[in-house]
Amino acid sequence: MNRVAVLFHLREAKEELDRTIAEIANDSTYDFEVFQIAMSHLYHHLNTAWNGRDASAEQHRECAQSDFDAWRKFPRNADRLLDDDDT
Repeated sequence: MNRVAVLFHLREAKEELDRTIAEIANDSTYDFEVFQIAMSHLYHHLNTAWNGRDASAEQHRECAQSDFDAWRKFPRNADRLLDDDDT
């Protein structure tokens, strides 16, 4: 597991989650569009932490478009131990 990359993306996700929670709690005008963008950013980092966990430091540093596209996808349910389905 590439601990450096995983920690980077988990920390980024945590920052987004903390920011989103604070904004929802403190801003009565917080709307769906802002929430959607925040959640997209959060999921990008969570998914990249998971899907890119075994990629080398060089792969993360160079991050080809194909890597970016693959890493940001939601993991399969089976990979997350949710069920036997591949979706």
